[in-house]
Amino acid sequence: MADHQKIHPVQDVEAVQPHAPEAPLVPRGSSKSDKGDQMGREMEAGQYYSPFQGRSIPVMHSKPPKKRSCFRKCLCWTICLLLLQVIVVAITGGIIYLVFRPKLPKYTVSKLQITQFNLNDDQSLSATFDVSITARNPNKKIGIYYEGGSRINVWYTNTKLCEGGLPKFYQGHRNTTELVVPLSGQTQDANGLLTTLQQQQQQTGNVPLTLRVRQPVRIKLGSLKLPKIKFVVRCRLLVDSLSENNDIRIQSSSCKFRLRL
Repeated sequence: MADHQKIHPVQDVEAVQPHAPEAPLVPRGSSKSDKGDQMGREMEAGQYYSPFQGRSIPVMHSKPPKKRSCFRKCLCWTICLLLLQVIVVAITGGIIYLVFRPKLPKYTVSKLQITQFNLNDDQSLSATFDVSITARNPNKKIGIYYEGGSRINVWYTNTKLCEGGLPKFYQGHRNTTELVVPLSGQTQDANGLLTTLQQQQQQTGNVPLTLRVRQPVRIKLGSLKLPKIKFVVRCRLLVDSLSENNDIRIQSSSCKFRLRL
């Protein structure tokens, strides 16, 4: 008996071979969409996906800063300049005080002589005084130039009796100068004024007078001559009488001094 041929089954090449199950690209429980696939493909291709792509984003415009007006700028600059000037003046004044130690000059009325004090036919009062003034400069390093244009007035209450002026001169350091200043004046309708003066002299035994001085001066600090300023002096006097051709006795005298720029 012939041997039977053994037939072995031959695997069909064209048959579909079963594949091992692959791991899912998306974890279980998550959803997968076309957009997700597209985003993945774009990222692999080097393109970045923006969630705002294709949307219009509103642009917020900030308000421009408010500009300061010219008036405010000018005001600020003016205030700054004024403050700077005050600081400079204060520093300069401090240096001058430390170096020169300035002291105010002193003035006294030492003598008063009346050469004319009479009522005229037209009821006007003519008065001529010679006033002796003592000026003291107590400063060691400061000199005083007395310039022209000074005015000296003698008043009784609100009536000016006479006037004159100081001569020009220079007063050095620690100097005392005696000045005799002639004053003259004429007052209209002075009949009632003369009567009032006589009554006051009889009742009180004195007559109050006021002497006012306005004197332009220039201060000399060492070798430096400062611009012109004004001395204002006001003296209150009590005299025993006002009579012609007689030395008037001054019962009391007090003077106040101040500067006027």
